[in-house]
Amino acid sequence: MKPRKLPPEQDDLWRSRLVEMIDLRHELVKLAALIDWEVFEREWAGLFPSHTGRPATSTRLVAGLLYLQHAYGLSDEAVVARWAENPYWQHFCGEVFFQHRLPIDASSMTRWRKRIGEEGVEWMLTETIEAGKRAGTVKGNDLRRVTVDTTVMEKDIAHPTDARLYEAARRKLVGLEREAGIGLRQNYNRLGSRLARQVGRYAHARQFKRMRKALRRLKGYTGRVLRDIERQLGKVAEGPLRQRLLEMIALVNRLLAQKPKDKKKLYSLHEPAVDCISKGKAHKRYEFGTKVSVATTNRGGFVVGMRALPGNPYDGHTLAEALEQVEILTDQKPEFAFVDRGYRGHGVRNVKVFISGAKRGVTKAIAKLLRRRSAIEPMIGHMKTDGRLTRCPLKGTEGDAIFAVLCGCGHNIRMILRHLRDILRRVISLIHQACIIIAAEMAYGRRDQVEKIAA
Repeated sequence: MKPRKLPPEQDDLWRSRLVEMIDLRHELVKLAALIDWEVFEREWAGLFPSHTGRPATSTRLVAGLLYLQHAYGLSDEAVVARWAENPYWQHFCGEVFFQHRLPIDASSMTRWRKRIGEEGVEWMLTETIEAGKRAGTVKGNDLRRVTVDTTVMEKDIAHPTDARLYEAARRKLVGLEREAGIGLRQNYNRLGSRLARQVGRYAHARQFKRMRKALRRLKGYTGRVLRDIERQLGKVAEGPLRQRLLEMIALVNRLLAQKPKDKKKLYSLHEPAVDCISKGKAHKRYEFGTKVSVATTNRGGFVVGMRALPGNPYDGHTLAEALEQVEILTDQKPEFAFVDRGYRGHGVRNVKVFISGAKRGVTKAIAKLLRRRSAIEPMIGHMKTDGRLTRCPLKGTEGDAIFAVLCGCGHNIRMILRHLRDILRRVISLIHQACIIIAAEMAYGRRDQVEKIAA
């Protein structure tokens, strides 16, 4: 059933209104007035085709929780728990009176993300851009000049060593076999776990000959369990369990067949789409996750495009897609795009693209804008340290796409809040200075000057 609307404002003799408890000059109060919350109710309405059943949660509540979650870098459980303690957060999500209970169960956040998908969260990013325009964080000309770069959003997986993967595959096969009631000749539970630990000890002691021998034995244990299950697969009836078993058998076969220098290797059994990406970092040679394209305004670093790129594509091949998303979200085609040297050979013709280090055909004004290209690097760093871009906990490539866009929303929310805080600080400072001047003029009896200052 479609989401319920917020109840109309009415007096309650037993409770005080939130507006009577909070400071209306607070940045979250100002931001709540800048966001057009009816956009989500209108655009997400098609996701609820049924007219029967229990009404869904209010769209403003869910959108507000997702904004707050990624603006402050919290988990689903933490953002719901803090909402029940913070009156400013409740006002931001549309509540009229202070609520003492949790708004929703934390698992509802997962269901909402799956329902709205990547298109739904892109509407949230679009609305942050519009709110930035209304707040003055983004000027009109800022959207004409964008900077595009890529980064790696790591996946929430363990470091993929061979011993860990072989042992994890064997344990998963044994667990599915027990659930199906097949009955193995030997499951190697005792020997496999002991040998996996021993491989790590040999590697630490730099006894690589022993380590490789132990790895071959551990791989043999996994292969024996796999072949035993394949021989008895006919005992498992058709159904979801058999389908899960077939999928796991295919993954383990792929794991056992891959070679050290193969491309598209399997690095995680529960996240098969994870890529191994090398960005040339001295402190971290390889990162395991997915590549993310980030587009920001050249001045200000406001996010106007964010997209996950599974498969580790070449940066230059992703520029056209990134600029297309910027045009869709901002409803304005960018005129200039500034990129690094990894985008050489991009093939984009309808936008003027300037590559870092280029000197031919670059005027002084363009050279100044090109020097600002590197400003996107600290913005990505803030998204990783202040936001949640460091590690994606959502499942699959669809989870990567949703999470990347939400990280961009959180970055924009933080920038707007900081801009609103600065405005309030400047206003208070001007009022304070005016009060000091008025007091001084009053002390000297200059009432005409006082009237001019007050005017």
